[in-house]
Amino acid sequence: MRAIAYKTPQAISSETSLIDVDLPVPTPEGRDILVEVKAISVNPVDVKVRANAMPEPDQLKVLGWDAAGIVKAIGPGVKLFQPGDTVFYAGAIDRPGANAEFHLVDERIVGKKPETLDFPAAAALPLTSLTAWEALFDRLKVNDPVPGAANALLIIGGAGGVGSIAIQLARALTNLTVIATASRPETQKWAYDLGAHHVLDHSKPLAHQIDQLALGAPAFVFSTTNTADHLDEIIKLIAPQGRFGLIDDPKVLDVMPFKRKAVSIHWELMFTRSLFKTKDMDEQNRILTEIARLVDSGKIRSTLTQTLGLINADNLKKAHALIETGRTKGKLVLAGF
Repeated sequence: MRAIAYKTPQAISSETSLIDVDLPVPTPEGRDILVEVKAISVNPVDVKVRANAMPEPDQLKVLGWDAAGIVKAIGPGVKLFQPGDTVFYAGAIDRPGANAEFHLVDERIVGKKPETLDFPAAAALPLTSLTAWEALFDRLKVNDPVPGAANALLIIGGAGGVGSIAIQLARALTNLTVIATASRPETQKWAYDLGAHHVLDHSKPLAHQIDQLALGAPAFVFSTTNTADHLDEIIKLIAPQGRFGLIDDPKVLDVMPFKRKAVSIHWELMFTRSLFKTKDMDEQNRILTEIARLVDSGKIRSTLTQTLGLINADNLKKAHALIETGRTKGKLVLAGF
């Protein structure tokens, strides 16, 4: 089967940073399903792994943690899917990724594809939807009010992949005032179009902009990017006893200033359930099922903004290079081999 992989971490500009390869088609066992991949999406995690993670000696590493496709075969323990089902999923970071014609994935972290979306639009959703859902409802528990705080959620990085879906989920499933951040006219418009009540400019001090809204101190802050750059402002603007969540990887995160306000801090990693085979690992199947329902009922929409062509090394290099600029809006997708 055709796949895209790498042998050693390199800059994306290197000719061999990603290469087209031929690999055997894997066989599903246990609760794995074999998916014929029709479309993939590219995320910052792909870039981070490619730039830093060394494959096992004499091995190739295949990336890809967003896919949509058709179930071709199932393991003997599979209960949720049958061959022919159309599915979407983000996969597991400790297993080979979906940048391949065929891919093995545990059924417990897979959902049936939204019926109203084609494969590219569906592939844009899983990783960001799972991340945003788990951050909002499992970690920050945004439907549990903070006494005395404004019933508001600040999403830093509202035009990125996770921010784009977090805005929509918060509008569809809560009564929060949704405040997003974006710094360019096109990304500010994007955030408003997705449902944000207010959009702030994160290139300027955030606490003052929150004050100008006259809503009060927000109960919840969800930072999707550049947390270290905004930490001082977050400390100023968040409500006492508020909840702060983040998903990026600041080199240093000094949490001591949050103590005075008794702010709780919540990390979100959507790979945790699959990494540790947690007892609630199948919660991701339930979440993706609900995401599909919300899409098909018109409550939320795909955040696909650009399709870069067929799934091959050249087009994946273009996608990685765009992600590395830090200026993408929504999601980048590749479709077909």
